[in-house]
Amino acid sequence: MIKTRIAVFVSGGGTNLQALLDAQAAGKLASGQIVLVVSSQPEAYALTRAEKAGVPSVVCSRKELGSQQAFEAAILQALEEHGAEMIVLAGFMSILSKDFTDRFPERILNVHPALIPSFCGKGYYGLKVHEKALERGVKVTGATVHFVNEIPDGGRILLQKPVMVEDGDTPQALQRRVMEQAEWIILPQAAEMVAADIARRKEHGD
Repeated sequence: MIKTRIAVFVSGGGTNLQALLDAQAAGKLASGQIVLVVSSQPEAYALTRAEKAGVPSVVCSRKELGSQQAFEAAILQALEEHGAEMIVLAGFMSILSKDFTDRFPERILNVHPALIPSFCGKGYYGLKVHEKALERGVKVTGATVHFVNEIPDGGRILLQKPVMVEDGDTPQALQRRVMEQAEWIILPQAAEMVAADIARRKEHGD
């Protein structure tokens, strides 16, 4: 069976990477194979997760490389070396340029911890998303998996899953529940959808 070669981009703990690795092990990510983990932070725990799963990893630090151009060039070289055909952003905290995203049209996925178009765009990442949702007093939040283009959280939506906000929620408690009830479920599902589509097109020579 032809599989789509997937690179997962991370910056921190790698819980979404773990959800993808678990889905692959369970046969739920059957059309794809994770062949590379790219981290923007040398100390990211996600690198340990990759090592435990036997997946090659590389660190590309924008700070150390000095410019966006050098940062993206290093990533592209790693992707080429590992034959990656699609990218999943799993808690990746660096913005990618239009030049980069244009090379992978509808082949880069991101998971965002809110129901886009709410609480998204520039400045909305990590715990900040949940802080704003609680400030606003919303009763339902959730997660969105979307394609990535040059606009932060601006690409076409693939999947969304709602999560109820509970009385007394803290940003941390809400973040955890959104991960468990939405992110870790829909990210592997969306990755399988896109990987299956790419694999099918490869098979038919498109």
